[in-house]
Amino acid sequence: MIIFLIGYMGCGKSTKAKQLAHRLDCPVIDLDAEIVSRTGKTIAEYFEAFGESGFRDYESETLKTHSYPEHCVVATGGGLPCFFDNMDWMNQNGMTVYLEIEPAQLVSRLQNRHKRPLIKDLDDEQLLDFINVKLAERNPFYTQAKVIVNAFDLDAEKLEEAIKEQTNS
Repeated sequence: MIIFLIGYMGCGKSTKAKQLAHRLDCPVIDLDAEIVSRTGKTIAEYFEAFGESGFRDYESETLKTHSYPEHCVVATGGGLPCFFDNMDWMNQNGMTVYLEIEPAQLVSRLQNRHKRPLIKDLDDEQLLDFINVKLAERNPFYTQAKVIVNAFDLDAEKLEEAIKEQTNS
């Protein structure tokens, strides 16, 4: 089974993907890292060169054309589920898991902002406002996930249990 971890930037998708893949003894795929590898550009550089729409096109193409092993855990970009038919595609091709987290907790996790093009110039108060607006826009997509878990203090064992519960129901 392919497990797609989705959620807002800073919720722990990359970290939890590695931990869960280790528990399940399967590969982990980070789609942002795959984009960097394919293009030779950081995400910020790609954004700068091609804008958000160019990035979203390439991100969607990468999602849908990557050669996934039969069993793996995939960390997606925070916005990926919200563009094109990406969420439907992931739900049809694997198990989607939304790592949900409170906006204030995200602000505390997003202190190293210079690598994140959408928030690099925001202070904490502006970031909290930005996150609240973006989550309101994105939650209709995120909540289409087959599994929704609170990502605050989430360990890989609890994440695995939540996925198994959904798989067995």
